[in-house]
Amino acid sequence: MELVNIGRIVNTHGIKGELRILSDFRYKDKVFVKGVKLYVGKKKEEFVINTYRHHKVFDMVTFDGYTNINEVLYLKGLNVYVDIDQIDLGNEIYPEKLIGYEVYFENESIGNVTEVLNEPASFVLRINEKILIPYVDNFIDKIEDNKIYVKNVRGLL
Repeated sequence: MELVNIGRIVNTHGIKGELRILSDFRYKDKVFVKGVKLYVGKKKEEFVINTYRHHKVFDMVTFDGYTNINEVLYLKGLNVYVDIDQIDLGNEIYPEKLIGYEVYFENESIGNVTEVLNEPASFVLRINEKILIPYVDNFIDKIEDNKIYVKNVRGLL
């Protein structure tokens, strides 16, 4: 199980146990779905999403078995996590799983992925603390065997 932070519970809404989550997680459409398990707080307490709706900048959820504000009030201010392995991304690899992969340009190693930045336009791979390469099709040729082959990056090196 690999838990990834997807946001924070910032408040409750109404009296029926609905929670406001502030999240900039890129795959919200795959996470905020009825039946998906979320883990809350430092103890990673497990909850299952019962309902979801979007309201202003918030992701509003209720959890199975919780129908009263008093039952969920203690969750206010806690971080929310999801097991990334339970989310179906199709053929796409979740970017944080690329940390440690070796990166090649023109069949020559340029280093390893040390960090993945979640920028508004796209994810960005940091290679050896010095090189930044956007995680988009224009720059990523292929990924296989824990190796990333990049293209069109001469100007970024």
